[in-house]
Amino acid sequence: MRALGGLWRWRHNPLRRTTDLAEAWVALVALLLITVAAPVTGCLVGASAQDSLQRSARQQRHTRHAVTATVVRKLGGALPEADPVTTSGREAHSRVLARWTAPDGTRRHGPVLADLRSPHRGDRFELWTDRHGRITTRPLNSATATTNAVLAGIGAALLTAALVETARRVTVWRLVRRRYARWDQAWDRAGPDWGKAGTGS
Repeated sequence: MRALGGLWRWRHNPLRRTTDLAEAWVALVALLLITVAAPVTGCLVGASAQDSLQRSARQQRHTRHAVTATVVRKLGGALPEADPVTTSGREAHSRVLARWTAPDGTRRHGPVLADLRSPHRGDRFELWTDRHGRITTRPLNSATATTNAVLAGIGAALLTAALVETARRVTVWRLVRRRYARWDQAWDRAGPDWGKAGTGS
């Protein structure tokens, strides 16, 4: 509204300078871009991210399989940090040597992370693998994909608005510098006669 008010105020004002009108137009264009372009950019980025992430989630659900693993023995060592995007509500509590059968029938064994607090030999737990039995992460679920897509859209909208506002501020700063430079030139021209008797009469 300030941009519209500025344009209206300077429309027929005899004291209007070119930089005043330019500044009002820059403010109006920036306002339109922030209110229109930023949300549109956010929607487009969010929709694109949603499509890509949902496609990735479907592919992961197709290529990753939950198998039942059996504890052979508990292993020592620190647990690696879990990835918050791929982990579910259940967390890994222990590192064990386990054996499992891959979806293609291959028997496998090796060190894995288990969601067992006190693992004992023979305990069973769920493990995610590819079709050949290689350990992988839990597939991305649809809700997490949607959340990430929404966050990407909001981030894109905010970034667009920030870029527009930055461009507006830089433009206004340059206009103000030009205005001050013209004032300095005007004062320099008037300076030699300033204060003398009869000046301006």
